[in-house]
Amino acid sequence: MKVPFLDLRAHHGPILEQLTAAVHKVISSNHFAGGPVVEEFEEDFAAYCGAPHAIGVGSGTEALWLTLLALDIGPGDEVITSPNTFMATAEAITYCGAKPVFADVDSVNYTINPEKLERAITPRTKAVIPVHIFGQPADLGPIQEITRKHGLLLISDACQAHGAKYRNQPVAAIGDATCFSFYPGKNLGAFGEAGAVVTSHQKLQEKIRILRDHGQVRKYHHSMIGWNCRMDAIQAAVLKVKLTHLDQANQSRRSHAQQYNEGLGGLEGIITPVEAEYAHHVYHIYAIRTSQREELISFLRNCGIECGIHYPVAVHQQEAYRQLGYQPGDFPVAEQCAREFISLPMFPELTRGQIAHVVNSIQDAMAVVDGGAQRVSQPVPMPG
Repeated sequence: MKVPFLDLRAHHGPILEQLTAAVHKVISSNHFAGGPVVEEFEEDFAAYCGAPHAIGVGSGTEALWLTLLALDIGPGDEVITSPNTFMATAEAITYCGAKPVFADVDSVNYTINPEKLERAITPRTKAVIPVHIFGQPADLGPIQEITRKHGLLLISDACQAHGAKYRNQPVAAIGDATCFSFYPGKNLGAFGEAGAVVTSHQKLQEKIRILRDHGQVRKYHHSMIGWNCRMDAIQAAVLKVKLTHLDQANQSRRSHAQQYNEGLGGLEGIITPVEAEYAHHVYHIYAIRTSQREELISFLRNCGIECGIHYPVAVHQQEAYRQLGYQPGDFPVAEQCAREFISLPMFPELTRGQIAHVVNSIQDAMAVVDGGAQRVSQPVPMPG
């Protein structure tokens, strides 16, 4: 049995007529860059996130970058974030002229550890960017207390957390701003690049809107130096359709995660993800940990199962950030995760049979790579 890591064809198939009609409507309107369809999606997404404002931009990276710029973060400032994230989180800080500073992650939830975060604060710290990694919200309560105590801005990277909740609140309802990516493989994905900033602050959203459109307050009148970060109307049309299916798709992901947990929980040599007690996890990625990563990936590949690694090199160990002077061992949890994570197939249209094949293959693999270690979970029956 073949099990792809991601299957966008299966994801789009059931709603293809809706998507095609939405795209044709944009073509007929001749409004391609910004325009009414983008505004409609912004309204829908803000309401979904429980916040008054959503600003559509060209990517999740731009969402982070423009938010930092709009909050006047620049040279001489420090912004603390997680080393266990995609490079874009740190890149946005660097492109503002500020310095990324890292704090290690929690060994169970893989989100930024509030205690380590507070220790990383210096007189130059201006903001904190917790990353809701893999769809698991960071522990925003203690983080928000720390930012308020030290007078810092709180900007969430929710690029993998569409629909995630913290203590029953949408993650975007907490903090100064929340940034999303709509890259095609995300829980809410476009047909190309797109992103958004969600905020409750009127002046902040006004400034981001100006910055995303060359600093224009109206056509050819520029109040500041901006950039071209507008959202395409076709992407907005696609996202507007797919937003109506997001909760159902996320519930499917959660059900898949439960089936994985039941089959892999307690298996020697495998650490399964844990949903934090405060969290509504949306499982953009279902990542297990094992010290036998290469052997397991090779075994699964031979079983027709595609896997991924998120992320094999922690950000502070990237060649691009050598100048920051971090050393191996500075963030041991993030570094261990980088060595051990394997991302298993996860998308809403996975079948129970496909998941069972993955689970049974992992059980077989661990019996081999661990030298015949006994299974402590039973094989998952293949649906008939």
